[in-house]
Formats: sequence, C-alpha cells, structure tokens
Amino acid sequence: MSRAEAIVERLHALHPKLIDLSLGRMERALAMLGHPERRLPPVIHVAGTNGKGSTCAFIRAIAEAAGQRVHVYTSPHLVHFHERVRLAGALVTDEALSAALEEVETLNKGEPITVFEITTAVALLLFSRVPADLLVLEVGLGGVYDATNVVAQPAATAIASISMDHMDFLGDRLDGIALEKAGIMKPGVPCATGFQNPEAMAVLERVAAEKGAPLLARGRDWRCALTTSGLRYGDARSELDLPRPALRGPHQADNAGIAITALRAWGPEWLSDDAIARGIAQATWPARMQRLDGALARMLPAGFELWLDGGHNAGAGVAIAEHLAGWRDRPLHLVVGMKKGKASEAFLRPLIPFATTLTAVAEPGQHLAMSVEDIVAASGGVAVPGPTVADALARIAHEGAPGRVLVCGSLYLAGEILKAEGAASSV
Repeated sequence: MSRAEAIVERLHALHPKLIDLSLGRMERALAMLGHPERRLPPVIHVAGTNGKGSTCAFIRAIAEAAGQRVHVYTSPHLVHFHERVRLAGALVTDEALSAALEEVETLNKGEPITVFEITTAVALLLFSRVPADLLVLEVGLGGVYDATNVVAQPAATAIASISMDHMDFLGDRLDGIALEKAGIMKPGVPCATGFQNPEAMAVLERVAAEKGAPLLARGRDWRCALTTSGLRYGDARSELDLPRPALRGPHQADNAGIAITALRAWGPEWLSDDAIARGIAQATWPARMQRLDGALARMLPAGFELWLDGGHNAGAGVAIAEHLAGWRDRPLHLVVGMKKGKASEAFLRPLIPFATTLTAVAEPGQHLAMSVEDIVAASGGVAVPGPTVADALARIAHEGAPGRVLVCGSLYLAGEILKAEGAASSV
C-alpha cells in the first residue's frame, strides 16, 4: 500500500457513509482551501451512466494530440489510487498526492466529509497549482449533488448514455436518474449528449431549456457512425472522415462523437481536424474491451484471446452484446464477476445468447463481490462456478477449439485482473 492509499484508508473514519450525495461539505472544504475551483483551466465536465470514462479518454487524447497540457480526474481507480488524478499529462506522484491529502486533512480538522469529497477537493487543489490548458472532470455519481459539481462555468459539459444504475442513490426511475445527470448543465454552457433512451432525452431537453444550456444531441445536431474504413462524424460545421477509434466496440462511436461535439462547441483555437483524427486513433482507457497478454493470458493455449471489460449494468450489457455480435467466428467464453447490489440479471440477459460457456467468479480481494451462487442464479442456471478467474481459465483451456475469453461484470473485478495480469492500468 502506498503512502497516499494509507492516508485514504485513514480518511474513511471521517464519515460513516462511503457515499452521501450533498454539496455542503464540499463547499465548506473548498472555502477552507481558498476556492481552488475558481482557479482552474477551462473545464469539460462529463456525466453519464455508461461511456463517460471513454468520453473523457477521447477528449484528453484529442487535446494532447494538439499539444495541450491536460488535467484529468476520474473514478474509480483500477489498481492504484493515484490513477484518479492526472496532472498536465502525467499521473500524480505518490509524494505529491500524499502531501496534498495531508494538507487537506489537517485543514479539515476532523470534520465529517466523505473520502470521495476530500479526494475531489485534493484533486481540485492540485489542478489549481499546476498550469494546464484543459481539465477533463468526470462525475463520480449522479450529477446534481456530486462533489465535482462545484465548477460554476465550465467550457462545456457532456452527458454519455444514461441507464439504470446506482438505484440505491439515484432512484429506480430512468427519468429521475436523467434529472440527476442533467444537474451538471449550466446556463449558457453547451452540453453534448449522445444516444439516449427517449424518456431520458426528454428530461435532458427540458432541463437544458430551463437552464438556457444549448443542448447538442446526436441525430439532431451531430452524427457519428463507424464505416468500413473508420469513423464518420458530421455536424452543422463540417463532415469529418476519421480513423477507427482505438477503443473497441460499436458504442465507442457514440462516445467519440460526444467528445468531438463538446470540444467543437467550446471551440478552442488549438482544435483542428488533424488533432481530432489523431486523438480518436490514439485514445486509451483500461478495462474497456481491452485485450490482455500477460500472466493470465498465458494460461490459455495458443490461438486463444483474453479480453477484459468493466461494464456492469444493463446498458453496458447491451453495449457489450453489440460488440459480441461481431465475434461469431469462434467460441466465446464469458467469465463474469459482479458487485453486490448490481442488476445482474439485466446485465447477463443480452450476453447469454453469445456465450459458448459462462462461468461465475468472485476473486479474492474483489471489493463487495457478489457471490458465485447469486451470479449462477441470475443466469438462470446457465453459468457454472469458477469460483475464480484462474479456475475458469484452467477449465476453458481444455474446451477444444481456440476461442475468445471475455472477463466482465465489474470494474473492481477488472482491477483484480489487471493486478494478476501484471498489466499497466494507468489512465
């Protein structure tokens, strides 16, 4: 455990809940720090249920392709806590993160505050002290009362696909969840949004009109689709023929389009068609349909492929299934581990028709892992117990014809897999 991670563990004692959506504690902390949120580079604030991390990755890649220095704040981390904070192009060092955590902890004087709130305050403090040209700020959960929703006038906002998730905090109605996400909209600030369920889209349109936030919707204000040779994007300004996105899956056309639209709506002078093309082709984001080639991959015989995706809700299940439709050329073995409280049946339902085999797992050390028995039940008895990924791979290795193995169902599982794989997980 790093010094920063040890401090974060200590900070858990400051509030009885891991998540407590409210801005009061955050506003107090920022005032105590001299309001670092008022001393930031231009901000693009990104919300959504599925795809917000990939959207952030595309925005960052395009800006960096243009030679810009980019801060990024994302969550959760996969392997190391410092993955959440990128300062002007480089992951924050343990020394810098630890010093900032201790500074904020001392000033806080033991007052109640959640770990996400205090780490968000730390990130904003660091961002205010290091020069950069852009801050890509990812919402943690929801939008209205998320700790990141303290920037009064971002350059642009973006809302990726909205679906049912975190119902214990955001409610069990899609329109209510959409209302929470729409909370990042600001008067006069353009908001780019991609494919949305009509019920969610109606909420976004209503809130945008109430706030006076120009809403740029896919299919109305912009278009983006995969082609045989790459990606084609179009809006009122122009049409762009772009390379195929580096991030795999049909759904990444939506996320790439949101990123391009948000950047074009802001309109910095450094944004060029060439930077957009290079960024789309170079974006990286771990555990999003990522092919692995480390220790776990070597457990499989020659000809097998091992893939990893952190998707874990109903919307992610649909998106993954769209990608699996192009994988019918060989056997597909799904290895699924999930977090307690997730809608496992809804996630598995679109995936099961593509699976040659389905194995339920729970890795040692996996945060709040759903039991193997519950995953088997959610699959309607189709899944067999692993009970671990290594056990599943050992069994699949004897299945015969070379196939693809996809480990999915949880970002926490993905983190454990990347640790075992020995793969870099830097964002």
